Amino acid sequence: MARHNLLPPLNPARAFEATGRLLSVTKAAEELSVTPAAVSRQVRTLESYLGTALLDRAPGGRMQLTPAGARYLSELMPLFAGLREATLAVTGSRYGGNTLRIRSPATFAVRWLIPRLASFHQQHKDIDVQLTTSFQPLDFQREDIDAGVQLGNGHWGGLSALRLIPNVLVVVAAPSLQIRSRRDLARHSLLHSLARPEDWMLWLDAAGVRNLDPSRGMKYETSLLAYQAAVEGHGIAIAQRDLVAKELADGTLVTPVDFSLDRGEHTYYFAWATDRPESSALRAFRQWLSATVPS
Repeated sequence: MARHNLLPPLNPARAFEATGRLLSVTKAAEELSVTPAAVSRQVRTLESYLGTALLDRAPGGRMQLTPAGARYLSELMPLFAGLREATLAVTGSRYGGNTLRIRSPATFAVRWLIPRLASFHQQHKDIDVQLTTSFQPLDFQREDIDAGVQLGNGHWGGLSALRLIPNVLVVVAAPSLQIRSRRDLARHSLLHSLARPEDWMLWLDAAGVRNLDPSRGMKYETSLLAYQAAVEGHGIAIAQRDLVAKELADGTLVTPVDFSLDRGEHTYYFAWATDRPESSALRAFRQWLSATVPS
């Protein structure tokens, strides 16, 4: 399906943003109306310039983001989303075809949604997903979006919501920190997310840890950045367990304290306005999510 070219000509950052968001060179090439070879060449140019790998191939040929790639993508996505909106405002054009506009917090988008979007694209090749990021509350009256992901209890007036993942909080750290017990936590910096400022306080209180100031340590704009700081050994972070499953599986992060806090209903939800007709694209995406999330 042809796409409207809403951004300036191809450049390395744009090629990587599309590839990282879609986790597919082919899909990125289709979106950007160029060849896959051109996209790959631009991404390699960017990696060479930055001096680090941004994408690699997992077993079976599946593409995945490196830690540096995930961090860089989280910074680029809002910039390119803003550029698309600015272009629309100037040209007065609208997206053609069957386009679904979704907004999500950056951490959830990079850690959970983007790795799974390839399967949606495979099932619904006629639907183009435009994904933007922000941790601000969804506002369907002011934003040009069809649905979004929001953190909370799932009970919002005028919205329907689908629970996505459990909100089980665990302490995570690089294995090199060699944390053996709760007493060892005091020897390391706490890594905070400004988007989730209460997580350390809640976990420490529930775990009965009294010798730590829950506000001390380093603060990052998103949990995505705090998780990356933990991977690099800069301190210990509170993580939503499902969002660091890959690092826990490959051993780049460990849970050195045998205690987890289940926040129950307070977690990530997919939400859409109840006072709008449900498009076929939104219905397909919602049904795909329902089949994807844990039962």
